Amino acid sequence: MAAELDPEGLRMVEALLFASADPLGASEIAARLPAGTNVTILLAELQRQYAARGVNLVPVAGKWAFRTAPDLAYLLQREAVELRKLSRAALETLAIIAYHQPVTRAEIEEIRGVSTNKGTLDVLLETGWIRMRGRRRTPGRPVTYGTTEGFLDHFGLEAIADLPGLEELKGAGLLDSAIPASFHVPLPDDSETLAPDEDPLEDGELFDFEDLAADGEEEPSR
Repeated sequence: MAAELDPEGLRMVEALLFASADPLGASEIAARLPAGTNVTILLAELQRQYAARGVNLVPVAGKWAFRTAPDLAYLLQREAVELRKLSRAALETLAIIAYHQPVTRAEIEEIRGVSTNKGTLDVLLETGWIRMRGRRRTPGRPVTYGTTEGFLDHFGLEAIADLPGLEELKGAGLLDSAIPASFHVPLPDDSETLAPDEDPLEDGELFDFEDLAADGEEEPSR
């Protein structure tokens, strides 16, 4: 296999991945390399070469990025403190969106059993972890929400299906082992394709945060 590798192509791929602030897909990398370059082989070789180093080449949401080796994460703990300290309400809302997407604000409130402050959704939108997907085909045409590639990147997930399932949540002590038999954790789906009951957003709506002001009382502070 080593004889088939293109050393210069390997250096190019390495440089592109190191210079990029965001994960890169194989097609994005190939577009910058000489025609006919086998990017798949080069990525596999880079992943092999960096497997035992301080940074590893890992797949993120179908793309590739260099990340600190998991066993060395403690060294960067102080530097990696998340500046956006999320409230309990924001974390709950984020979890509901991740598992139940596409989901509306009213549906989030129904699952949580408490109204959701508009500011909670604003904060999550500003982190880049959730996005406005479309509008539900129901009275009032509420906005639907889903997670983003940034969400996968931040939490180190290759795909949304890598979120923990029911047994994993129980094993981690996050769910009571005596939960009702009817309880289930939905299979997460962050597909770009709109659901049958969703309509696309109109031009300009993606950045209209005022549009989030749906009916409902604000959530009391915790």
